[in-house]
Amino acid sequence: MQRCKTPHAVVTFHSTADAMALQAAAAGGVLPGRVIPVPSEISAGCGLAWSVPVEQRETLEQALKRRGLAFEAITEVDLY
Repeated sequence: MQRCKTPHAVVTFHSTADAMALQAAAAGGVLPGRVIPVPSEISAGCGLAWSVPVEQRETLEQALKRRGLAFEAITEVDLY
């Protein structure tokens, strides 16, 4: 079976500490997504990113703002 790429919202960070802050805030399944290496299609201040299916982008954006979590950008990228 061949895998297909699907659209994801990828959050990039200025620092690893910012990425880890989001991971800590998401502990226990409170926030959707997971930590991934920054995809080659985009560049970022650190090598870590947070990925969610594009359908969950708005939920993630609201959570980032509500919790005051720092991030560099949110970009839509097709990922496996």
